[in-house]
Amino acid sequence: MSAFVVVVLTGLVRHYALTRNIIDIPGQRSSHAIPTPRGGGVAILAGLFLGLPGLVWQGSADVAWLRWLLPPAFAVAAIGWWDDHHHVPARWRLLVHFSAVIWLVAGLAPPSSLLSWGQGLVAVVALVWFLNLYNFMDGIDALAASEAVFLCCGIGLLGLLSGAPELALVAFLVGFCVGGFLPWNAPPARLFLGDVGSGLLGLVLGALLLRELDLGVPLFGQSLFWACLILPAVFATDASLTLARRVLAGKPPHVAHRSHAYQYASRRFGGHRPVVVAVLVINFVWLLPLAAAVQLQWLTGPVALALAYVPLLVLAWLLKAGNEAAQEMPEAP
Repeated sequence: MSAFVVVVLTGLVRHYALTRNIIDIPGQRSSHAIPTPRGGGVAILAGLFLGLPGLVWQGSADVAWLRWLLPPAFAVAAIGWWDDHHHVPARWRLLVHFSAVIWLVAGLAPPSSLLSWGQGLVAVVALVWFLNLYNFMDGIDALAASEAVFLCCGIGLLGLLSGAPELALVAFLVGFCVGGFLPWNAPPARLFLGDVGSGLLGLVLGALLLRELDLGVPLFGQSLFWACLILPAVFATDASLTLARRVLAGKPPHVAHRSHAYQYASRRFGGHRPVVVAVLVINFVWLLPLAAAVQLQWLTGPVALALAYVPLLVLAWLLKAGNEAAQEMPEAP
């Protein structure tokens, strides 16, 4: 039901964007060639606000946790929606992001000891990075949306394996909502997520991962810690390596570019679709089984993490992630 609602709402959002001329115009740093309306993530937000009360009413969701999640989710989506309409300076977006994440982490793990303070600080930095990482990786058709569907499947599976069905149902609901948006975003996209969508998904997915971790226990000793790190490995390796190489080269981190590994891959292999399919195969055939194997204690966490991240880092390096000096290739549609 949620997916159907989002499909309909996304069509209305696209009409609104076209009417108000909220269009992403291709430029030198773009990875698309056709002017495309943006802001479709607001339909996902509406789907969540319509679907979550049903889970609460059925007793299938943690009301206290959702009370801490929904206000920051709305705040991040709101600043993204405004940025889709008018440019918002990076410092103001970061201020909203940090404020929203601090609120969320405080609700997940109220600080009562030095250990929880330290974990909370790490969680804030990690979640702000994940939120912005998701925005960085939203550069070709359907990549960020399909990654969100995968992460929701993975988080839901880990929730079921770890005895947290309430969390699994919320993750599946998010996945259904994003699935309703995907037909509009599949290559060639008729509508982009926009900052409202990438920011919202970065926060909500990061919050689901944090919720699954349970910050109140020693993280490095539990299998869920390692499993949750494995799931977003494709996005984490590409965005982190790209940012590190750009910063070391003296490039400002907030300036738009198209030097991520997935962007080079889309130019090298003939378009967006082959890259999205390849990422989905890596996710479902490699990363999800590794995460499940850790949770089932068939593999130790550090070994599985190395198996997940090392090949992806090598692949991103070979694709010249973050290297703007690499030879440019014509952009495929």
